[in-house]
Amino acid sequence: MGFNDLPMETLRDRATTMKNCLARSQVITDSITAILGSFDIRLSALETAMRPTQIKTHSMRRAHENIDKTLKFADTVLIQFDLAKQCESVILRGPHEDLESYLEAVNQLKRVVRFFSSNKNLKSSIGVITQATTLLQKASLMLEEEFRSLLSLYSKPVEPDRLLDCLPSSLRPAAPSTAHPHEGGRKHEHNKNSETAVYSPLILVPPRVIPLLHDLAQEMFQTGQQQQAFIIYREARSSCMENSLKKLGVEKLGKDDVQRMQWEVLEAKIGNWIHFVRIAVKLLYAAERKVADEIFEGMESFMDQCFVEATASSVSLLLSFGEAIAKSKRSPEKLFVLLDMYEIMKEVQPEFNSIFASISGAEMRESVSALTKRLAETAQETFVDFEEAVEKDATKTAVLDGTVHPLTSYVINYVKFLFDYQSTLKQLFLEFEAIDPDAQLAKITTRIMQALQNNLDGKSKQYKDQALTQIFMMNNMHYIVRSVRRSEAKDMLGDDWVQIHRRILQCLTVQVAGGDGNSTAGVSRAMVKERFKTFNTQFEDLHQKQSQWSVPDSELRESLRLAVAEVLLPAYRSFKKRFGPMIEGGKNPTKYIRFTPEDLERMLAEFFEGKTAHEQKR
Repeated sequence: MGFNDLPMETLRDRATTMKNCLARSQVITDSITAILGSFDIRLSALETAMRPTQIKTHSMRRAHENIDKTLKFADTVLIQFDLAKQCESVILRGPHEDLESYLEAVNQLKRVVRFFSSNKNLKSSIGVITQATTLLQKASLMLEEEFRSLLSLYSKPVEPDRLLDCLPSSLRPAAPSTAHPHEGGRKHEHNKNSETAVYSPLILVPPRVIPLLHDLAQEMFQTGQQQQAFIIYREARSSCMENSLKKLGVEKLGKDDVQRMQWEVLEAKIGNWIHFVRIAVKLLYAAERKVADEIFEGMESFMDQCFVEATASSVSLLLSFGEAIAKSKRSPEKLFVLLDMYEIMKEVQPEFNSIFASISGAEMRESVSALTKRLAETAQETFVDFEEAVEKDATKTAVLDGTVHPLTSYVINYVKFLFDYQSTLKQLFLEFEAIDPDAQLAKITTRIMQALQNNLDGKSKQYKDQALTQIFMMNNMHYIVRSVRRSEAKDMLGDDWVQIHRRILQCLTVQVAGGDGNSTAGVSRAMVKERFKTFNTQFEDLHQKQSQWSVPDSELRESLRLAVAEVLLPAYRSFKKRFGPMIEGGKNPTKYIRFTPEDLERMLAEFFEGKTAHEQKR
């Protein structure tokens, strides 16, 4: 049913009822509003009444929190005091027994100092900081002393036997003091094997000690004690390096010391020095480089300086001998030892430069380079001196028997040695200018040989007997040609040189072998007797002289005898056969015909034997 179907009265009643209901609802609302308002007033009053209690409660809670924090801080402070006491106990015992624990105690004490430094409001802070700082200073001194003690203990000089045992067997000198590289030919084995030879590593400091030294050095580095560490390391290791070389046999010699020595003594010392250089660079300095790198690992700026300073005095000691030789008076016999010294310096220089590669090592590298250059210069100057000495050799003592002159054998041996050293010489030539080293070597050798020939020509003129002059020249030229032909020196001089001088020998042989074998026809008996007497006298005189002359080479000696016999014997046989009967039928034929052809042949076999007059009489 809709709102239009209801009677008006009913609608009016309903409206009145609704109005009354609404009026009552408003009264209730107002009452509730009034009640709620009174509650708000009472709550506000209650809150006002409770505020002092809330403030007090909050203050008490804050106080409890502060007390907790204070108690916790007090515990921390007490712990720091306890740690400081523990550290003090460890530090005062020293680092020798347990370095690791000692260093940990030092670091812990540093943390204690930092704690109290950040809490200086504590009454005890200044006292603790002062006491801890004093203790740390003691610890630094103890660590410094431990570093010094350990380095000193393990920096004893290395015994020579240990060094020699580290060398490859091919490079170990059986007896260094007797090493003469130029007696009986040069020994090349060490040169061929040196580049590929394997060296046993030299242990200078036990591996177990290295970490301890590293930790000590690092602690000193961190506490600003770099200078102390540097001084301690330099003193200990420098002494070790220098005394190791001295025990090995290295001497500090000057130019005057060298010049006063006898040649045999000096040559032996040079041979030893060559071994010492190899040992020093390849063993001692290589091992010391490893020690410095491991001890100062992480301290690179410090590492190189320590190593260089530790080895400086020993390098100076080692090089001093070479410098003295290079500066001493030049003489021909020194050439080959100079080349040996130059050779070893060139051999070790790359490795030396690698070991001393840092900026700190620049001066050391320059010292080695300068000595190498100086040895090369002195060797080259000795070449020139030798050529002049050969040309001007004024030996007055002539070889009476016409044999090979000592100067000839000396120069030929010299030239043979030049060939032995040809690779070193070629390298030496290139030190100064870009030239063909083969051509330069051949040029120098040829000049020396020409100087020898010129000198021999002069010496041959000392003989009054022209035949002995020819014998002398023949002997010497034959010796030269044979020696050059049989040696590798002919590669330097060339085949043409040998052939030219062989032709000279042939000419000389013909000259010496000349003689008169013609018979004489239509002569008187008296003339025949005179001819036989003259022959006897001349032949006896010839036999007396030429059996005292010497031709050392057996092949040449036989060829000369044969050349004489081939001319003399047929001529004598022919003369005796034609004119002998004129004498043999007369009185005392043996007075004129004193020799049979067989007698002459036997006596010719004594020519050029170098017999003395006493031996001839016997």
